[in-house]
Amino acid sequence: MDNKPTLAIYGIKHSSYMHDHNLCLMQNGEILQYLQLERYTRKKYDNRLNLFIEELVDNKLLNLPDEFDFVSVDSFVGNSFISVNGKIRIKSAINKYLRNDVDIARSNIANAYNCSHELAHIASCLPFFGEFKNNSLLVSFDGGSSLGNFSAFHFINGELKLLEYGWEELGYLPKFFNDNALTFKILNAQRDEHCSVPGKLMGYACYGSYNEKIEQWLKNNDYFKNYWDNADSILQSIKESFGIGIEEFNNKDFFIQDIAATFQHIFERNFIHAMERLKAHTNADYLYYAGGCALNIITNTKIINEQIFKDIFIPPCCNDSGLSIGAAAFLERKKGNAVKIHSPYLCNVGLEAANEINVSVSLIKQVADILLSGGIIGICNGNAEVGPRALGNRSLIALANSKEIFRKLSMDVKKREWYRPVAPIMLKQVAEKVSIQPIHHLSKFMLLDFSIKEEFEKDLAGIIHANKTARIQTIDEKSDNPFMFNLLLYLYENHNVLALINTSFNAQGEPIVQTPDNAMQSAQKMSLQGLVINNIFHKIGGTL
Repeated sequence: MDNKPTLAIYGIKHSSYMHDHNLCLMQNGEILQYLQLERYTRKKYDNRLNLFIEELVDNKLLNLPDEFDFVSVDSFVGNSFISVNGKIRIKSAINKYLRNDVDIARSNIANAYNCSHELAHIASCLPFFGEFKNNSLLVSFDGGSSLGNFSAFHFINGELKLLEYGWEELGYLPKFFNDNALTFKILNAQRDEHCSVPGKLMGYACYGSYNEKIEQWLKNNDYFKNYWDNADSILQSIKESFGIGIEEFNNKDFFIQDIAATFQHIFERNFIHAMERLKAHTNADYLYYAGGCALNIITNTKIINEQIFKDIFIPPCCNDSGLSIGAAAFLERKKGNAVKIHSPYLCNVGLEAANEINVSVSLIKQVADILLSGGIIGICNGNAEVGPRALGNRSLIALANSKEIFRKLSMDVKKREWYRPVAPIMLKQVAEKVSIQPIHHLSKFMLLDFSIKEEFEKDLAGIIHANKTARIQTIDEKSDNPFMFNLLLYLYENHNVLALINTSFNAQGEPIVQTPDNAMQSAQKMSLQGLVINNIFHKIGGTL
């Protein structure tokens, strides 16, 4: 067993397609520090770790010991990294799943490794679910990794067996969401917005319906993937193929909505077919799944509902923001250290260690009174969440029973598009009451959607999406998040409030807030009614 800490980074720099740079420090299987770079620099999807890693070390925001093991995550564009002043340089000769013949400029590091993008994604499951269960299928599905965009492993009898990798079978599917001219036209997005389009398209697709004729039309035209400067030709093709005259792309047009729904349907159907094929080949009992595509909650939900596997595991940081966590966890595992199970509240670089502050009854009542009056509250408690979704520590919360409050929070305060849903946060016992489907453990990470029983639709009007589902996040017990648990319990027992809107604490185009100062500045800019910082209430003064 090697007790030296492991520092892992994802910092490959090539173009805007390399994004979400991050780093993780682990020791003896425990995450000590983690940072998603955008939270520190306040630049969305920041890919400039080379400019800041020396600053983080020199300013002692990253608490590195004299000796540590180092691992860097590569990508399909390469595996070289050099910090701004050249103090850290990494280069591996070729792509492999884990190499230790890398060049590095720091002589006091005992060992340095290069980890494949795919394996780092898969291993990001370890700190949230523990060691892989025997006879498991391990899948990475992303826009692009090291040697493709899709890879699959079989974990059997303690061994990791590579099944397949490449671009051939599923390479085109993620491009619907991050590199397709037609979907970008539908959403009025620019090409450099590829990181934000996937979530928008998934939400928007729920307004339409799958159409077999549209699918054939898309196939016949190679999905219009390269029509970036040729939108008129797409509209002309619609008129010629369907007899529908559309003068411009309007995302409230029913036919346009059906195109988006057809893209989503193709993605989920073909990915599920791949899972069924691999299941038949391996007879695997469990699925561990990561990569940016694992944020497609509609597909995740269908895999579970169709009971292809006994269970499915997806980490909260399944996109590139979790690559350093996965690489660190994989190397710790290789060093003989059992990886511990963590909560998602791990983003702590740049934060002072918060003293343990009890969640007072007066705090809960004060926040509840504002919420019951229709107010919006910001939350900045303890460490921030890993990954792209706020799970109660960096959240904006409001009542979930009002479409008016939803529109105010989502469109007026956050400046989001009309078609984008917000998620509810609720106690698990309440979720079991309002959901048609059983509540799965992945609801803790807001990775599934659930159909809402008709009798509860009015009470949850602000969070039910166009397809009558809600992306429920559950708080299972007090230890998950003491503040949110106490607040939800108080509102449910005293006011029969089933849920709260829970959306990330950031305005459109900004990263989620990290520090109390970030939170205060954003709360004032958004004119919130209040802000909770480390379980202490601050009145902001925004009018209701």
